[in-house]
Amino acid sequence: MYDEILHKKPFNLQQPDINWVRDTIGKMTLEEKIGQLFCLQVPVMSSIEELRGRMAYKPGGFMLRPLDTQYGIDVVNMINSNTDIPLLLAADLEKGGNGVSDDGTTIGSPLSVAATNDVGFASKLGTLCAREGAAMGLNWIFGPIVDIDRNFLNPITNVRTFGSDPDRIKAMGTAFVEAVQDHGLAASCKHFPGDGIDFRDQHIVGSVNSLSADEWESSFGEIYRTCIEAGTMTIMAGHITLPAWSKKLNPNLADRDILPASLSPELLQGLLRGHLGFNGLIVTDATTMTGFMQALPRPQLVEQVFIAGCDVLLFTTDLEADFAYLLDGVKQGRISEERLTEALIRILGLKAALGLHKSVRPADFAAAKLVLGCDEHLSWAKECADRSITLVKEEPGVLPLSPKKYKRVLYIPLEGKPDEFSHNRIRSGASMLLCEMLKKEGFDVSVLSSDSSFFPHMRSYSYVKDNFDLILYCANYGTTANQTTVRIAWPKNNMSWCPNFVHSVPNVFISLENPYHLMDVPRVRTYINTYSPNDRTIEMLHEKLMGRSEFMGVSPVDAFCGLWDARL
Repeated sequence: MYDEILHKKPFNLQQPDINWVRDTIGKMTLEEKIGQLFCLQVPVMSSIEELRGRMAYKPGGFMLRPLDTQYGIDVVNMINSNTDIPLLLAADLEKGGNGVSDDGTTIGSPLSVAATNDVGFASKLGTLCAREGAAMGLNWIFGPIVDIDRNFLNPITNVRTFGSDPDRIKAMGTAFVEAVQDHGLAASCKHFPGDGIDFRDQHIVGSVNSLSADEWESSFGEIYRTCIEAGTMTIMAGHITLPAWSKKLNPNLADRDILPASLSPELLQGLLRGHLGFNGLIVTDATTMTGFMQALPRPQLVEQVFIAGCDVLLFTTDLEADFAYLLDGVKQGRISEERLTEALIRILGLKAALGLHKSVRPADFAAAKLVLGCDEHLSWAKECADRSITLVKEEPGVLPLSPKKYKRVLYIPLEGKPDEFSHNRIRSGASMLLCEMLKKEGFDVSVLSSDSSFFPHMRSYSYVKDNFDLILYCANYGTTANQTTVRIAWPKNNMSWCPNFVHSVPNVFISLENPYHLMDVPRVRTYINTYSPNDRTIEMLHEKLMGRSEFMGVSPVDAFCGLWDARL
C-alpha cells in the first residue's frame, strides 16, 4: 500500500522518503496514530498554555486563524518544538496573507482576481498566499476555492469564488494550485463536490448540490479533474450532498441515507478517488458546522469520516470525546486497520512530500515582517484593484464626478455587521473611507443618518431636488459564515434610505463586496462593483469616479441576477 500510494502523483516520493513514512507509522502507538488524524484549531483568543495542553494528543496538524504576527509566530514555534513528528500547519488563505496575520496583504477577493480576466493574477494570488503563509510558518493552504457561484442568493460563496464560469474557475484554480505548490506548500481545492448551486450555507444548515450527474461532470467534474491533473496535494470535502452522483453510484440509496461528501463513501471513494482518480489527502471541512453535525450522532460522525474515505478530521467539538470515539472505533473494528493505515500513509506522505521530515525551520518575526505587506505585494493589490473594479451599468453623462459638476452630494453609507472571525473579516466602516476622500476632493458631502438634521425631509421630492446634486450609495455587505443571506438591510419602517429619486437626481450605487445588490436596487442607473473593501481598492475606486483611471473590470458573475428590470 505504501509504494502504491506514495510513488504516485501528487506525492511522487522516492524510496528513502517512503521508508520514513513506513518506519514512522510502524513506531507509533495506537493513540499516536489516532492523534495524527486530527487537524485542530488555534483559536484567536487561545493561550500558549491552552495549546500546549492540546499537544498532549499529538495531533497531525493545526489550522490558524488571523492572529497578531508575533503571537502567531510564537504559536507556530511552540507547537513545532513540542512534537516528534512534523506538523501540518494550515490557514484559510483565500485572498492574501491576511488569512493568517494581521499584517498580511489582501490582494483582493478571488472574485476581484476573476474580474481582472487575467489568469496571471490567480497565479499572483497563489504566490502571495504561499509567500506570506510560509513567512508565518505555514505549509498548507486551504485554497483555492473552486466553487461555482451560480446562485446569487448563496450567502457564503459570492466573492470567495472565481465567479460563475467553469472555464475561468478551472484556469484560475489551476494557476493558484501551481503557484502555491511551486513555493513548497500544499494546496487544498475546496469545497468538494462543489458549493454555490444551493442558496444555503453549510455552516448553519445542510447544503445541496442539485446538479444532474451530467451537469456536474461538465462543470465541477472538469474543474476538479483539471486541478487533480495539475497536482493538487489535498482536497477539502464539504458538508454538501450531491444526490445525483450518490444515487448513480449506489442506486439503492434511500433519500434519508444520502450523506454530505465529508461522510459519503459514494462521493469520496466512488467519485473522487475512483472516477476522478485523486490519490492525494482528503481533509474534511470544519466538523463543527451544522451541515456536518446534523447528519448523524457525533460518535458515528467522527468514525464515518474515516470509514467514508477522509484522511484528516478538521476541528472538534470536544477533543477528548472525539479522540475516544475514534480510538474505540478502531479497537472495535468499525474503522479497519487498513483504512487507518491508508489515512496515515497519506498524512505522513504529505509531510514527506513537503520535506518536513528533513527539516522544519523556526518562524522568525523579523523575517516575516519583510514579507508580510511588502511593497511588491501591495503593488499587486493596487494593480488588482485597478483592473478589477467594474462599471456594471452607467447612466450617460453621470461619470466622471467632480465638485464643479456635483457640488452637493448626499452620501448614504450602508454597512453590514462587523465580523472579525469570518472568512472575509468584514471591515466595518469601510464605506466612510470613500466619503472622506470625496470631502478632500472638494465635494460638499452630507452623510445620511437617522440623526441628520435633514433626515425628516428625505421623503420630500422638492427638498431632495433643491438641496442635492448627486446621491451616492456605498454598501459594505460581505459574505460571512453563519448568515442566511447577503442583502441590503434597510432601516425598519423607514423608506427614506431607499433610492426613491432615481428620475430626479443622479444616483450612483457602489458595492464594496457583494456583487449582487442590483436585486435590491434594480432601478439605480449607475452601478459599480469593487469586490473588496481594502484600502487599495477604495483608493482606486476614488480615482475612477473622478475620471483619472478607466474602469477595466469584467464582471465574473451575472450582476443583474437574471432580472430584466436591473438592466434598465
